[in-house]
Amino acid sequence: MNEEVVWVRELSKRKYIKQYKWSNILAMMRGGGKELEECTDDFAGRLVVITGATSGIGYATSREYASHGANLLLINRNEEKSIALCEEIRQEFQVECDYKIADFSRLSEVRQVGKELLESDLEIDVLIHNAGIYSTKKIITEDGNELVFQIDYLGSFVLNYILKDKLKEQGKARIIFVNSEGHRFAVWGIGLHGPTYEKRRHSGLGSYGVAKTAQLLSMIKFAEYFEGSGVTINAMHPGNVKTSSGSQNGRIYRWYKRNLIDRSAKDPQMSATALYYLGVSKEVEGLSGKFFNLTKEEDPAPPARDMEVAEELWHRSIEMAGLE
Repeated sequence: MNEEVVWVRELSKRKYIKQYKWSNILAMMRGGGKELEECTDDFAGRLVVITGATSGIGYATSREYASHGANLLLINRNEEKSIALCEEIRQEFQVECDYKIADFSRLSEVRQVGKELLESDLEIDVLIHNAGIYSTKKIITEDGNELVFQIDYLGSFVLNYILKDKLKEQGKARIIFVNSEGHRFAVWGIGLHGPTYEKRRHSGLGSYGVAKTAQLLSMIKFAEYFEGSGVTINAMHPGNVKTSSGSQNGRIYRWYKRNLIDRSAKDPQMSATALYYLGVSKEVEGLSGKFFNLTKEEDPAPPARDMEVAEELWHRSIEMAGLE
């Protein structure tokens, strides 16, 4: 391993080791499912934007909001599935449903959608960042970023950054990251010295943890920006639910997921219930910069609370995402 990387990693260990608490780890292991809060308030005529909505958590969440009367704008990469989903929702719930196409592995498409939303007269009430991927292989995108980091983190950063002034001017909106307890796999931080894993070993769990930690760090900066504006931004772990995430990986991983992970996985409706609560309930109105295990607030891991790294990541992300 490169001497510089070893030195940086040792600094991270010394920086974070004293901040870890067994109480936080135990809270994570207990999970938030047994204390799942629900909201039955109506949301008729309000606009909800959801990324990655054609399957799993995004699909269940789209139907949950539509069942309460919300209008939907879905951002997906598959047009055929988007058309089918919108038609299903219009017919079943008699609400408005539209879609935009953006593959988060191409930041130019995410920037384009962000620009279209910025220039529209749409008022966004809830923005849910659900698009994500889990990859056991190291893949570098055409933008020069590691795939999981780009899809799970940079894509949501781009949309938030482009829309931040629009949302602030609205005076009210809720942004929610579908994050993960998996952020805790980035035990010693996100390693901004080597975001493309050229100087460190890549692993599926490691890259996933880095991307989700980066998302939580960006939440710190966005929460600061939105303070006092009526716009809130929070993150949630969706629980162990059955999704198609990781289906593009090899046979060993797919066997592991099918026979071990999915055996105890629950219906994504559980996640949708939590996301509706966090997006609508008056009980969490005004709360911002928080991490929830479903609907139970938790402390994120120490690397996800590092203000110094959050500041550095903010500037690096603007550069990496091709933003002004």
